Amino acid sequence: MDFRQTRINLAAVVFILICVGIVMIYSASAIYAYENLGDSAYYLKRHLFYVFVGLLFGFLAMNIEYERLRKIAKPLLIISAVLLLILLVPGIGRAVGGARRWFRIGAFSFQPSEFAKFAIILYLADFLARKRSCLHSFVIGFFPALAVLGVIAGLILIQPDLGTVLAIFAVGFIMFFIAGIKITHMVSVFLSTLPILYVLIFSVPYRRNRILSFLNPWSDPQGTGFQIIQSLVALGSGGLCGAGLGQGKQKLLYLPASYTDFIFSIIGEELGFLGTTAIIILFVVFLIQATKISLKANDFFGQILSFGLISCLVIEAIVNMGVTTSLFPTKGLPFPFISYGGTSLIFNMVYVGIILNIGKNNKQ
Repeated sequence: MDFRQTRINLAAVVFILICVGIVMIYSASAIYAYENLGDSAYYLKRHLFYVFVGLLFGFLAMNIEYERLRKIAKPLLIISAVLLLILLVPGIGRAVGGARRWFRIGAFSFQPSEFAKFAIILYLADFLARKRSCLHSFVIGFFPALAVLGVIAGLILIQPDLGTVLAIFAVGFIMFFIAGIKITHMVSVFLSTLPILYVLIFSVPYRRNRILSFLNPWSDPQGTGFQIIQSLVALGSGGLCGAGLGQGKQKLLYLPASYTDFIFSIIGEELGFLGTTAIIILFVVFLIQATKISLKANDFFGQILSFGLISCLVIEAIVNMGVTTSLFPTKGLPFPFISYGGTSLIFNMVYVGIILNIGKNNKQ
């Protein structure tokens, strides 16, 4: 099998998705940026800068020996934990909507949780590769990795950001499953966390309201249900072929976060069912091509690492589409490669760079 063609296919799909993102971000943000900032291309120019930075880091990730990443797995994990702790210090971390998730650096923001996601995926891949011979053991092969995952997740939960925590645990458990951790161990841990999850959701008013608005958004159409109703209006009004690029109306200050978390809704309104279906097909092709690379990785570390990175990207895409179509409760996860968001886009491109790196010398 010629994995060079597989890598080309993967890179081409990502390139198309990034180009779609550039076009749709300008379409979704131009009027909002002009009304509030006096520059219709404000978010477009910033996004192009993030694309440029992402290409640089992605190219670097693609051309270093990925095995060297194992040496920095623990240091990166420690740095990510320290950053998450510093983020909680008043006056340092930037609070938006009651959540302290960003560092402000000049005119740009940096989200440590994105760095933490990469760090924990890298660490778990290294740990599972080192402990491959004893992964059947709960004490030696499973619990230490689970404990580290829990610590990072706990630091993110304090921000608070339950959605990202759930996504990280989902990626972690996929990596555990691929590595060969006993299913009975994973199921027992999952069942034991359900009461904690229940408390975390229903003891916090805004999370409880999100669940209630998810079940019936029309019970509070001007409050908690407003965003999801506007998202459904956008998707429904697009029809088969859409209203036309740039002709959508929900971005006219009706749909909040139209160029970030809800950009899929704008795609549905302006490009219609055909446009959203094309995006889904592109992600399916991405999953198939990337999985081909993972299955033929030269070593166990590369295989687990690539599966972790793929899982992270695909889960975020599924959750984003699920939220915009009211299949999942509202959660602010960006759409990979397409949504506006500097830190997430840069790390998405780094993930792809590493996957392409792993595919360089795949066994035939």
